[in-house]
Amino acid sequence: MINQPGWPSSAVAALTFVTRTMQPVDDGASQPDGPRPPALTPAAGDGKRNLDGRPSGASAQNRALADEMTPELVESVSRALTYLAKQQNDDGSFGGGRYGKNVAVTALACLAFMGDGHLPGRGAYGPTVERGLEFVLRSSTETGLIAADASNGPMYGHGFATLFLGEVYGMLRGGGETGRSDRVHEALVRACRLIERTQNEEGGWRYNPVPYDADSSVTICQIMALRSARNAGIEIPRQTIDRAVDYVRRCQNPDGGFKYQLESGASAWPRSAAGVASLFYAGIYQDDAIDRGLDYLLKNATPGSAGRSESHYFYGQYYTAQCMYLAGGQSWAAWWPAARAELLGRQLQDGSWLDPGVGQSYGTAMALIVLQMPKRYLPIFQK
Repeated sequence: MINQPGWPSSAVAALTFVTRTMQPVDDGASQPDGPRPPALTPAAGDGKRNLDGRPSGASAQNRALADEMTPELVESVSRALTYLAKQQNDDGSFGGGRYGKNVAVTALACLAFMGDGHLPGRGAYGPTVERGLEFVLRSSTETGLIAADASNGPMYGHGFATLFLGEVYGMLRGGGETGRSDRVHEALVRACRLIERTQNEEGGWRYNPVPYDADSSVTICQIMALRSARNAGIEIPRQTIDRAVDYVRRCQNPDGGFKYQLESGASAWPRSAAGVASLFYAGIYQDDAIDRGLDYLLKNATPGSAGRSESHYFYGQYYTAQCMYLAGGQSWAAWWPAARAELLGRQLQDGSWLDPGVGQSYGTAMALIVLQMPKRYLPIFQK
């Protein structure tokens, strides 16, 4: 769902609004919540790989459960990572055409490599992630908005880029990386403050960094970004999350799915997955809204479901995987084997996946994030 209309004619006015509304923030809103947390880095292991594709000697917390990873999946991921690395542009970004120099695609591609344990400067694809991080940091503006030359629905890109920075910051160590960590911290705090300032009266967000409108799809991007930042030690006002949760709840339809905006709209499985995920990331784990949402997804999003739409397929897989993984139990057990088989069956000969609207880098990144979720490397996917 990142293939949305680009900046409207009011874009300049939007940035002017953000700049004018930047106010000094009090200590409770602008500073990390206490000391910076210790790094959550993948286990280095002994340099060898297990059957699940993870480093030998990885900690039990991160280890894939029985039958989650298969030799076919490991081989598929390896080919996809090789393909994706070759798609990086000279400036560190990913994506092309209408989605060239796109911070959302770049952030997702880097998260795909981090899902295999590669960090800036570490691992075979460490330099790839490092170049992507530098592109995102260069795209961080004084207002806090993270946007590059080509911005299609800038708050989509901002949300994914902020999530990426939160995950990087949570996994960086001190020592020689202190300078990089400080730069990430500065950009991350500015990005979070922009999200807070641009929340609208309904409690949500939409395409542009102004508090005038909202939809459920953009809103989940911001909730997930704020959760990642909070996990990394950034102070996030509880009121911001509470208002966002209230907005998401009001978007749920009687059938358990979620509509696009409050005014009207039928349920669709991609945004319904986003709606359920937003509740999980807001810290709600047992709730009737989640139960009804999961039931809707199992009926309408599981591969083979009758009449399942292909629209926003990878976006839907990305959030459905998170919902089922966080729900665990029978939900994950029923969904994961079917989704894994479907994604492996859709991989192209060159190792990629194609999203018709956004392109191969985006489709490949999304598929990789889903398929590597059982590795549990990214802090936001660790229970």
